[in-house]
Amino acid sequence: MDCQEQALAAAKQTVLSHHRLLDNASSVALAEALSIETSSQCRFQFTAPFREAIGAEDAVTNFWSQLRKSFSPLQRRPDIFFAGCNHIDDEPGVWVASMGHLLGLFDQPFLGMLPTRQSTMLRYAEFNHVVDGKITESTIFLDVLNLMAQVRAEALPSSTAATIVTPGPRTHDGLLYAGQPASEGQKTLKLFLRMIDRLLAEDVHTTNTDLSLDWTDDMIWWGPGGIGAPYTQGRYLEHHCVPFEEGLKWGDFFGHRTEFAEGHYGGFFGWPTFDVTSLGGYIGLAPKSEKKATMRVVDLYRREGDKIAENWNFIDHLHFLEQLGVDLIARQRLLTGLD
Repeated sequence: MDCQEQALAAAKQTVLSHHRLLDNASSVALAEALSIETSSQCRFQFTAPFREAIGAEDAVTNFWSQLRKSFSPLQRRPDIFFAGCNHIDDEPGVWVASMGHLLGLFDQPFLGMLPTRQSTMLRYAEFNHVVDGKITESTIFLDVLNLMAQVRAEALPSSTAATIVTPGPRTHDGLLYAGQPASEGQKTLKLFLRMIDRLLAEDVHTTNTDLSLDWTDDMIWWGPGGIGAPYTQGRYLEHHCVPFEEGLKWGDFFGHRTEFAEGHYGGFFGWPTFDVTSLGGYIGLAPKSEKKATMRVVDLYRREGDKIAENWNFIDHLHFLEQLGVDLIARQRLLTGLD
């Protein structure tokens, strides 16, 4: 596995070129643009309700054409961009992470939501696996519930914390286009992996003492729609940890697809990450069920010294709810009268 600075820089240029080609392509040239920096059998994974796709044509039909039709013109506004080599031994390779918003005028219906004809920000996180100069795997998480909150979708109940257009890092230094000292990335990786190991060892029962070991006092957890963005350790515990742990019974941890860091930034995603049993009431939508349901999760972190200061989290809530028999998009379409 090549983890040299040159390999990371080349992978970043591949993904940046991929973004430029896709963002500047006309609607009729999307597939051609998408195919240039991706392999012919590139695996595209999208959060629900979009399905997995193989190859550029399939990805455009399944996802990009639908998104472009509803939000136009579409502008990418990244806040975090970094690369690294996968820490997971049996899945080596170079990965590039990107996170921010896709900005567009919401002029056509989208997933049962009525258009507002206003500027709208769709929160995204993207992970690209680059092999021999080509993207072979691309996973995109969309925060659909955050979008629903922005446009006041009728089917979405209120969240426990504030649901807002999520900003980038407080330090405004999240776009790591240039290389970073390897030692800094190692510190970041070691910190968030330590935090995860501690969480799993405690059977997902979080306390103020746990948080103080790994997080700054003024931490902020930029959570997904349905939960929101708790600020400070106390409000994170109140607005996310307690509702999550009281509403869901922890099951099995499946691990992550990739874990990597560069400089003060790092993160992972799982497809899926773990499973849980719903005890009822989680995010005001999940019914009580004896069935285990999987969660797909992203976490991106900013390290400040020896603590985590910011965490951007994505959960594929639509996929999780579908497994419990709750089709939130169908419910939204019924309320709005959209087919």
